[in-house]
Amino acid sequence: MRFFPQLCMTFFICLFILMMQFLFRYINDLVGKGLDMATLGELFFYAACSMVPMALPLAILLASLMTFGNLGEHVELTALKSSGISLITVMKPLIVFVGLIAVGAFFFQNDVLPKTQVQMWTLLFSAREKSASLSITPGEINSEIPGFNVYVKRKDKVNDMLYDVIIYDVSSASNYPRIVTADSAKLNYTQDKKHILLKLYHGNWYEDLGQGGTSGSSFGSDMFRRETYHDKVILISYDATFTKMDDNAMRSQYIGKNIKELNHSIDSIRAKCDSVGDDIGKQLKLDPVCGVQSKRVVVKDNKPVLEAVPEVAVKHNVNLDSLFDALDNNGKLSVVAQALQQATSAMQNTDFKAFTMADDAKNMRRHQIELQRKFTLSLACLIFFFLGAPLGAIIRKGGLGMPVVISVLLFIFYYIIENTGYKMGRDGRWPVWQGIWLSSAILLPLGVFLTYKAVNDSAVFNPDAWRIFFRRLTGMHVTRKLEMKEVIINEVDIPVATARLLELKSSCSRFLSRYHSRQGYLDYLMHGYDKKSLRALSQQVEDVVDYLSNSRDQLVINKAMDFPVIRQLLTYHLTNYPKLGLALAIVFPVGVLLYIVGIRHQANLKRDIAQCIKVADQVEAIFNGTDDRHQSN
Repeated sequence: MRFFPQLCMTFFICLFILMMQFLFRYINDLVGKGLDMATLGELFFYAACSMVPMALPLAILLASLMTFGNLGEHVELTALKSSGISLITVMKPLIVFVGLIAVGAFFFQNDVLPKTQVQMWTLLFSAREKSASLSITPGEINSEIPGFNVYVKRKDKVNDMLYDVIIYDVSSASNYPRIVTADSAKLNYTQDKKHILLKLYHGNWYEDLGQGGTSGSSFGSDMFRRETYHDKVILISYDATFTKMDDNAMRSQYIGKNIKELNHSIDSIRAKCDSVGDDIGKQLKLDPVCGVQSKRVVVKDNKPVLEAVPEVAVKHNVNLDSLFDALDNNGKLSVVAQALQQATSAMQNTDFKAFTMADDAKNMRRHQIELQRKFTLSLACLIFFFLGAPLGAIIRKGGLGMPVVISVLLFIFYYIIENTGYKMGRDGRWPVWQGIWLSSAILLPLGVFLTYKAVNDSAVFNPDAWRIFFRRLTGMHVTRKLEMKEVIINEVDIPVATARLLELKSSCSRFLSRYHSRQGYLDYLMHGYDKKSLRALSQQVEDVVDYLSNSRDQLVINKAMDFPVIRQLLTYHLTNYPKLGLALAIVFPVGVLLYIVGIRHQANLKRDIAQCIKVADQVEAIFNGTDDRHQSN
């Protein structure tokens, strides 16, 4: 019951954020156009529906992370696991629920989204084509009215009156515009909003008849007109209405098609590309090479077929250079010009056909991308659930703090990969299916890994675990620290300690004698060092150090710290499968690199084991000195 309210909340939050991004992106196309609230509401509704494929996976990720984070934070998840209920059992109802959401998302992508995108882009393009609503700014020359420049000194916002108005009529092709002045004016639209009705009061009309619209009159080019008026009405054509474009153009695009229509369009475009390619191939076969035609079209059985042109027997060899040199200068220029013309014509023809085929191929890739995206949304919902649920169980933090940070980082990572794959597929650098499924192919293994770690209660975010892992991987040296204990329960018995040291030295000597020489290339990659004996030796060293830490002699404690830590590095024994080691050996650069690193780590290991023997001898010497002191006393 907790998941569904949080899913609804996070979904609408994500949708609101994406809508704000949409508004900021297209605000210049919408502001100042005088669009009514119904049109804006319709546009935002269709835009919100178009944002669902991006908002839904992010909402599922955030909701699942918050839900399981709250369960872990309030120890409810621990209580369920202690009662024998596994994490997978807890997740099963939500897996079914998210699976139903994924199925619904598929039908939404296929049936609803094409229609909403058609309506959204139709409204958006219609808003772009609409003229901006008229706004007169005082103190500036306003040129929003086509063919007119209007200057207004002062504007009364209460009654919409304009004062000290100067109008420049530049609609006609004249060097001297008509000039109209007025003490005051009022601007309105006609009822059909197809014209501007400008009422002028107390002003003058100036016009140069020779340069104005009456230049064809018989009065001559030096005639000038001046008119003083009390009030005058000017009607100017200005379409302020909003007309929605026909959506048939958008329906024919890839964004307005379902799976069936996309498959049909892809087959049609592919057939067209193949047909054009066949025509280009046939034309290349028919084109003459150096003026000699090698193929020709003949009709056989009422079908045109290509056949080879019979070769013409040449009795004497022809030297083309001598023929060209025999021409005069005009003849040579004529031949060169004709050759250049033919080459240019052939190149332009080929470029045009290549452009046509490239445009068709790009259009086909667009359709293929839209077809693949019908399925990626459903899979993304499942992937993000299997990312969010185990992450919430691991971090055990609810609310909107840590879950939001992790969700945003994961979604940014997903968005970058998604965009990279999309652009690679769109530009034809990768196959379309590889580019579109790239994000799923990367995030799905991550979701499986996190789910496995959460089910097994692995410390994924434990810094000590990662520190140990990288030490095992890189072979970093580990220092040992011991301190004198204030309370000692089991005192160190010198004969027992000496026996343990002798046994440790014997084990170290056996290991060194077993691997006295450096391993060969194949021996290292296929076998390496024995993990069981190395693990037993490491445990024996730790047992000796732990026993010596109970000593009351500070010299023994200090010397016990000199025992090196026998690490279990991955490079000591690469694999338990000799065939895999042989495969690494065959991949020569990788095998050589691993061999160089591994041999160095093995040399350091044998040095540490030899150091254990040396330190054990020194500790025995300390014990012997202690016995001598006791006997003398």
